[in-house]
Amino acid sequence: METKTILVTGLSNQEFLQRHAQPGCVGLCGGATQVDIAIRAAQRHLVDDGRWSDWSHAFLFQGPRVDGHHWVIESDLQFHRKNIQLGAQENRIAKYYDEKMYPTLAILDFGLNEAQINTLLREALELVARHEKYSIRELLGTLLVLKKPELRAQENLLAREHSVYCSAFVKNLFHHAGIDLVPGVAGKNTAPEDLARSPVPHVKYVLQRKMPGQKIAALGKKLKTRIRTRLDKIKRR
Repeated sequence: METKTILVTGLSNQEFLQRHAQPGCVGLCGGATQVDIAIRAAQRHLVDDGRWSDWSHAFLFQGPRVDGHHWVIESDLQFHRKNIQLGAQENRIAKYYDEKMYPTLAILDFGLNEAQINTLLREALELVARHEKYSIRELLGTLLVLKKPELRAQENLLAREHSVYCSAFVKNLFHHAGIDLVPGVAGKNTAPEDLARSPVPHVKYVLQRKMPGQKIAALGKKLKTRIRTRLDKIKRR
């Protein structure tokens, strides 16, 4: 199997996901929230020309269930009125149908066999059952070392037990299946852009829409100040 990228156009998010998502595939998205944009901006050190990464979140496709819906397993932050989910969770794939909220999508198909897929899903469901938390602290620790490649193989200095953010969640699952998606990078220093650039052979389906440049610039400038303030506080601890 050789790595190749297939650009997909003319489809809605729903059509794209329903056509290409399969159990065991990895999903990537570039969200439109302020947090998503901040994560994309921080990953510019991983992109050859220094532009912002297209990706801010990663998840695993679980497949169709008895309710007729395709489900994903992920570690995420979700706020639905009074219902708050912070960490490993299951959601219907319909969450990613919103094209304004998720203008950029990708699906990575590593050509796994049935045993490998079952291992991924079993380990993912175990983390859901254990209520693994989403760690913003760990995510900040990852973002801190993006400019220093020599530190990325080391353990995340802000790591916590029973906590994991999205792309670290995905890398951990594949580790249990005997696959290192990002060699040389510690599990809890793994960014969504790392997964998108995995050297493990795969087919990458990409559906991309550009956010308005002015909106990105305005949000990026505002968030840069917030991130610097937050990181300065962590360094002083």
